[in-house]
Amino acid sequence: MKFSLDEDDRTDVSLTPLIDVVFLLLIFFMVTTTFNQHANLRVELPDASNAVQSNEENKVEVIIDKNGQYFIDGTSLLDQQSRTLVTALGKVVKDRNTEKILIRADAQAPHQSVVSVMDAAGKLGLTQISIATSSGQDSSN
Repeated sequence: MKFSLDEDDRTDVSLTPLIDVVFLLLIFFMVTTTFNQHANLRVELPDASNAVQSNEENKVEVIIDKNGQYFIDGTSLLDQQSRTLVTALGKVVKDRNTEKILIRADAQAPHQSVVSVMDAAGKLGLTQISIATSSGQDSSN
């Protein structure tokens, strides 16, 4: 017995449901993905002969890379203007309810960048400022 297939009996594979499922999976993974808040910045700290270890937890960390770019708790600022630095630092200090700042400046960072952070802290009335250094033996920070 021979069956003949008519043109109307052919089955076509519709890709529309497959594409819908792929897009839904893409949206699901985009929504559920978490991003690392702290950027892995490579900062070579300046050396100090008698560095003191400080393990206080409730500090705002301001990182200055060798190009003078500011990072507050690992988040980059939009620009390097003093007004932006004061606003961002004030917001983080208020959110955290702390008055302690740790400045981690690269050894090659411009001195003006460090002074700008200290000036911004002074404008906000913050007086507990620490500058991170590395001891002569430890060059991994």
